[in-house]
Amino acid sequence: MNLPNAITAVRILCSAAILFCNALSPTFFALYVIAGVSDIADGWVARRTNTASEFGSKFDTAADTVFVIVCLIKLIPAIDIPVWLIIWTGAIACIKIFNIVSVYAERRQFVAVHSAMNKVAGALLFALPLTLAVIDIKYSATIVCTTATFAAIDESRRIRKKL
Repeated sequence: MNLPNAITAVRILCSAAILFCNALSPTFFALYVIAGVSDIADGWVARRTNTASEFGSKFDTAADTVFVIVCLIKLIPAIDIPVWLIIWTGAIACIKIFNIVSVYAERRQFVAVHSAMNKVAGALLFALPLTLAVIDIKYSATIVCTTATFAAIDESRRIRKKL
């Protein structure tokens, strides 16, 4: 295991530990931030040390998926989420799922778009739980969902250009 993959493994370990924390507790936030920093660090280290690999990319995606699922498990019951936000998030998820499925149907491979817009949407989504104590979710989520909607549509456009 190389250093970037070890950093990715930290995200999986933090995700597992989050399952045993109270949502929105100091321990939750500490593990959450460590996991988020590891998401940035693994790719940066892989590029800087020329150790990027196909396995590392897939491992990173798997770690991201585990982290998101764990965070949803912990945060959804702890936050009063408006119905409109659930619907909007579902619509974004449908666009992203459509992108994945349509590319797989045509190419028999999974394609991930790492655009600047996707990175901004991811950063805003990551910051959202950190802002809950000071910004009402209806405001912060509107910014996140607007950005994520544009990112998902841009992803569709970029994928179609490659097909």
